[in-house]
Amino acid sequence: MRKKKRERKNNINIKKDFKEATKYISESKNYIYSVIMIFVASTIVGFFLSDQLKFIDKILEQIIDKTVGLNTTELIFFILQNNFQSALFGLVLGIALGILPIINALTNGVLLGYVLERTYPILGASVLFRLIPHGVFELPAIFISLGLGLKLGLGLFHSSKELKRRFFQSLNTFLMVIVPLLIIAAIIEGILIGLSS
Repeated sequence: MRKKKRERKNNINIKKDFKEATKYISESKNYIYSVIMIFVASTIVGFFLSDQLKFIDKILEQIIDKTVGLNTTELIFFILQNNFQSALFGLVLGIALGILPIINALTNGVLLGYVLERTYPILGASVLFRLIPHGVFELPAIFISLGLGLKLGLGLFHSSKELKRRFFQSLNTFLMVIVPLLIIAAIIEGILIGLSS
């Protein structure tokens, strides 16, 4: 009987926490939209100025080298670890006036634009179909985390009570929404890479 009550209480807490997380995302939508606009603008820059960004090839080679020889399960964990760190650091380190989330959005956007420009002549429109399956989960997770990081940083201009509220709401949203999205994205991306290799 006690076990059932405990399980019911846990279910209620999870539902409550998830509801609070989605409410906080809605409350933070302007920050999230700002991050999306920065990301899109930098993606366009990366695409059209790719000739000036050839140093990115070395960065991509280093990333590829780390994944050589990994099986599908190892790939999934590698992708999840990278995305998890990026999202968490973008959120928590946003406390420094929201600078890191902006830098993160800029660099990731430029990187995506560069990759699209390089791969489009070879793969054509199919490059989008390679990105979409996991991108529909990964990008929202990253945008939300960076948007909340930006909001957290700008919370320094508010009361300590408001900053504390933003911090704990951000962590709750990270656990309830961002982490599940990243897990799904990593599984899909890992499987797709495994199938194409």
